Amino acid sequence: MNRLPVIVRQHIAAFRTLLVFTVVCGFIYPFVILGISQVAFHNQANGSMVSYNGHVVGSSLLCQEFLNAKGNPLPQYFQPRPSFAIPSPAPKGDYGCDPTYSSASNLGPTNPILVQDIKQRQQEIAAFDHVSISQIPADAVTASGSGLDPDISPANAAIQVDRVAAARHLPVSVVRALVAKYTQGRVLGFLGEPRVDVLNLNIALDQLSAKSGS
Repeated sequence: MNRLPVIVRQHIAAFRTLLVFTVVCGFIYPFVILGISQVAFHNQANGSMVSYNGHVVGSSLLCQEFLNAKGNPLPQYFQPRPSFAIPSPAPKGDYGCDPTYSSASNLGPTNPILVQDIKQRQQEIAAFDHVSISQIPADAVTASGSGLDPDISPANAAIQVDRVAAARHLPVSVVRALVAKYTQGRVLGFLGEPRVDVLNLNIALDQLSAKSGS
């Protein structure tokens, strides 16, 4: 080995190092982390999937639309915030919250297109939820940066309570109590803002309606 030229020995040493790091970093480390995540954080490692009646209906990390076949919001469900997570041109039946296409509008707050879109959404929400425009919070008319934010603000949920209760023939107090149950506080008590888990809230409403026969 010592008879080989220095440059050849250096290349052999480098290749051995490459093999060692490939095995350690490319195989051993990923499999160890995978094993730990599956044991200690099984649900999170598999996408935080949410099941209902034995079927996976979504992920707690991703928004989803509650619309009819024509893209109109269903009054019996709490609605998420707007989503630009949609391919262009949009496939038929794809109205947003597309997990394969995370996107924002990239429009600034003074952009006339965004301003017009917000005004239009305000009018639609005011008519749909029977509230005044001044009651509509910002997250009800603007999309998140990813377009896949699964939660809404408590203020956004509050303006939808009466409409959901009426559509499901449930007391307003019952729906309001469910909203409170699925409202999460700030992370670690100081990070972010309080938020409402829309998917699990809507599942709880379906379960309640099924029990009451509504």
